[in-house]
Amino acid sequence: MNNCTQGTSKRRSERNRKRSKRRAIFCPIHRCYLDSASQKYRLFADRAGQLIQRGVKQKYALMLIASNTTVALEGEWLEAFWCSQCQETNWYHLCKTGDRTYKVSLAPDQLWQQVTGVMDPQGNPSVGEFTRRQSRSGSC
Repeated sequence: MNNCTQGTSKRRSERNRKRSKRRAIFCPIHRCYLDSASQKYRLFADRAGQLIQRGVKQKYALMLIASNTTVALEGEWLEAFWCSQCQETNWYHLCKTGDRTYKVSLAPDQLWQQVTGVMDPQGNPSVGEFTRRQSRSGSC
């Protein structure tokens, strides 16, 4: 009976290992887990230079941009995360480097132009300061 019980517990532990694991995304400053605070915003390339920077050959990059207006960048996105040590939410640029491994860096301003469906954190440059302050105050 002891052998039977051990066999069952072994199978149960194997079954537990097959569960999906938490994404290994750590704060670049404190090395603690980051908790997602937004959805993923995928990045797109609209210039051949953006593809060449990511290792695509120039001829192929030019052909891709000529045939498509934008090209989705696989394994790259912007996402907001909460750091329990910093006690703040920041936007990060994530690059998937392997199975559940990621390169994490603060999202530079120029990447916001390569994302669809988000508002620019700097705001629209054609909007005046008065209008911007009024919209943030929430008054009618």
